[in-house]
Amino acid sequence: MGFLAVGINHKTASVDVRERVAFAPDQLADALQQLRDETAAREVAILSTCNRTEIYCTQDQARPEQLIEWVARYHGLNPEDVARCSYVHQEAGAVSHMMRVAAGLDSMVLGEPQILGQMKDAWQYARTAGTLGPRLDRLFQSTFNTAKQVRTDTAIGANPVSVAFAAVSLARQIFADLGRSTALLIGAGETIALVARHLNEQGVSRLIIANRTLERAEEVSAPLGGRAITLNQIPDVLHECDIVIASTASPLPILGKGAVERALKQRRHNPMFMVDIAVPRDIEPEVGKLADVYLYSVDDLREVIEENMRSRQDAARAAERLIEQGTDEFMQRMRARAAVDVLKRYRQQAELQRDQELGKALARLERGGDPAQVMAEMARALTNKLLHEPSVQLKRMSAEGRTESLSLAMELFGLDNETSAQGKQ
Repeated sequence: MGFLAVGINHKTASVDVRERVAFAPDQLADALQQLRDETAAREVAILSTCNRTEIYCTQDQARPEQLIEWVARYHGLNPEDVARCSYVHQEAGAVSHMMRVAAGLDSMVLGEPQILGQMKDAWQYARTAGTLGPRLDRLFQSTFNTAKQVRTDTAIGANPVSVAFAAVSLARQIFADLGRSTALLIGAGETIALVARHLNEQGVSRLIIANRTLERAEEVSAPLGGRAITLNQIPDVLHECDIVIASTASPLPILGKGAVERALKQRRHNPMFMVDIAVPRDIEPEVGKLADVYLYSVDDLREVIEENMRSRQDAARAAERLIEQGTDEFMQRMRARAAVDVLKRYRQQAELQRDQELGKALARLERGGDPAQVMAEMARALTNKLLHEPSVQLKRMSAEGRTESLSLAMELFGLDNETSAQGKQ
């Protein structure tokens, strides 16, 4: 019945480490199947975002260190380095952790809504790869339900606070009037779409969306009156841009030092504000060393994010209570399901013994046996069979000094002191 969650996140590892253990979407199907085949975990899912990489699985015979070693081996890293940044949650702790993650309570930005969609993506990837399994599926469904309740019943989602919003807030601090600024957004995923909406609301004068596919860039830019370009066209427009915010799934940097140097010359060294939200990074770190460039990574947004978090603290406390309730209810359902499985097997065994004794009784009646005597013998034989194995096990546990098991047996069989005393009379 156990569950296991192993991972690293923005609290335990720097962006350098996180980008080295991240899984690109096109890696996940192969990675999930390898993880299942090379470890003792039978049902597995992987959540990989810019701020965390986590493995969720049914515990079975899987050990946390086994999963950490697999992550290190898959990415060609030292297992000890990965282990130092890792955390482990088991049983109810794993359930609670997944629910907290999905509700945004473990995010860099408290209550940010994107993580629930990313959790649903992790579920879908595992489902498509055939590694989900019934128990892990039930945990994901309960996680989604609890996260939805948190969103509905608390103010955790009030005020548009996210990494995207934090990036725009920082731009607003640097540029007094965004209405005179041109912004280049690299990528066209959910984060960039959110950044684009925030910039539009703040009155930025011009938006340029660059993406690998022009069609997707147009989908994001058109409703906001922006311009869509491909990644290859970035050098042609970079000198026009005061703000550059990047978030793609590219395994290699999109924007290098040379391209930015050429743009700065054309800008006559007017400053450029850049935010790299991606993991792995889209902008070469060396760009930050250039004069007139202000380059921020995801980790640099922390101060802005912490300020925005304060308004959500009361809602977070209410959300934690809902998480605790959701965890308890899920664990109770899982324990009840386990009891049902045991009862089903015990009933099947009892019914087999019943049918055997009934068959013997009917045979004796056909041979002319006395009905009363046959019934009595059948009842006695059936009672002996039903009690034989429990009696053997109780005697063994008593001999081993396992008195707590004897008390449990009293409760299991519905016995109490009064019942025992009446039996002796």
